[in-house]
Amino acid sequence: MSASAAALQSRQSQSRPPGSAWSLQLLLFALLFAALMLLHAPLLRLPYFWDEAGYYIPVARDLYLTGSPIPHSTVSNAHPPLVMVLLALAWRIFGFSTLVTRTAMIMLAAFSLLGLFRLARSAANLEIAAAVTVLTAIYPVFFTQSSLAQLDLPAAGLTFWALAAYIEDRPWQTVLWFSLAALAKETAVLAPFALLAWQVVAPPVRRWRVELSPAPGRKTHIFHLLLTIFPLACWFAYHRARTGFIFGNPDFFRYNVATTLNLLRIPIAFALRLWQLFGYFGLYLLTLAALLAIFRPPRVENTVSRPRIDIGIQAAFVSIILAYLLFMSAVGGAVLARYLLPVSPLVILLLVATLWRRLRYWKLIGVAIALAFLSGLFTNPPYGFSLEDNLAYRDFVVMHAQASQFLAMRYPNSTVLTAWPASDELTRPWLAYVARPFQVVRLEDFTPSQIDTAARARNRYDVVFAFSTKYHPPHNPFDDWATWQRIKEKYFGFHRDLSPEQIAQRLGGNISSRKEENGLWVAVIALDKQ
Repeated sequence: MSASAAALQSRQSQSRPPGSAWSLQLLLFALLFAALMLLHAPLLRLPYFWDEAGYYIPVARDLYLTGSPIPHSTVSNAHPPLVMVLLALAWRIFGFSTLVTRTAMIMLAAFSLLGLFRLARSAANLEIAAAVTVLTAIYPVFFTQSSLAQLDLPAAGLTFWALAAYIEDRPWQTVLWFSLAALAKETAVLAPFALLAWQVVAPPVRRWRVELSPAPGRKTHIFHLLLTIFPLACWFAYHRARTGFIFGNPDFFRYNVATTLNLLRIPIAFALRLWQLFGYFGLYLLTLAALLAIFRPPRVENTVSRPRIDIGIQAAFVSIILAYLLFMSAVGGAVLARYLLPVSPLVILLLVATLWRRLRYWKLIGVAIALAFLSGLFTNPPYGFSLEDNLAYRDFVVMHAQASQFLAMRYPNSTVLTAWPASDELTRPWLAYVARPFQVVRLEDFTPSQIDTAARARNRYDVVFAFSTKYHPPHNPFDDWATWQRIKEKYFGFHRDLSPEQIAQRLGGNISSRKEENGLWVAVIALDKQ
């Protein structure tokens, strides 16, 4: 072992939080939870949004009412039940409400940040850990997912705890946390499999480069990493016995796997995933700063250069990042940024560590990046994005809640033509939009073909609940690129909705209520009965 590697090992071992310091970790968890609750206070009573309303809340509610992890109010997608079990338990103790749901998810988010802090401190030092934790907490994708009842953030948090245990050479804790991560979401098995691959590759590489010694996870053998898949395998076996299929219902499998394994789609999705990891919502500033910092020498303190994160640890992180990049480029009908939450904080950690090592005013750069993240929370970017990636989801939910209340007051006994997720919002009162369910006729979207089809069946409904199903930037430079538009339509579900005026004209109705905010709109259209 070289002298610098020995010094680095000594420094890292001193910076690692002792396993017995639960009181300090509990205090930090309480501070993180309190901060997240305060920051999310205006969002805690919002009705459920998009995939929450469409799948996760119905599954958790079925579990809460029946005790069965196999849902009956929706078709099972085979996602493991850990998060839904925790939600059902919270409702059993505190009552079924959006406030309880969002508080429970924020507790999981605080626990995830604590795991990230511990991981960053074990891999680097206290300064870097604090910066990475703060930046991740306010990164728009992480922030919005912190109170949404979805699976990716809890799975990411459990993965951080597993990686911290792996670096600290705690093999059975590694098995426990990775197993729980896989029971939160099945894709979490990518991390232990990536580490397994790295352990196979590391010995010959280590013989070539002495810098890789000592390697992280020396006590965690291939057996331990393979063991982490056993609980998930048991869940899939149970799901197969109860439903007849393993990896979700056939439509779910077709949308997320069968139709995505395309030789043209995969490289395009890979490019989008790279953007989400290194450029999305201000990340490009951090990436650019780190790239420029690489050309500067390490800072010297007391005649010793500031140490980097151990090469073996960096390689382990990179192997996980690559595993997610490749897998999420090949699988997943929607290219959602939340699917990368287990690795985007690892990218932030590696980039912040580069700034800390080489730049004197790295904290000022960190403040600038934090301001960019905060700006991204409230301001829509000039490119297309999922509404759940910043506070645009709040605008969507509020407008839908107001339009639903308008429908309940003005047209209480009407049959409503609409598309998902409003079709669920109007028919399931427990999603917190309406007190009484409406009769609904459902469309796929508000494209011309769908509206023309609906126009031929005007006698089936009385009112139209129309809304923007996608966000379109007002000045997108790619709008005039016809080839890109066709690619998005073919492989990524892109479409353009008609405007409320166009819908009213085609269906023969009048706009009774309309609201528009930050590029999103919702309208209630009453039909002229003939």
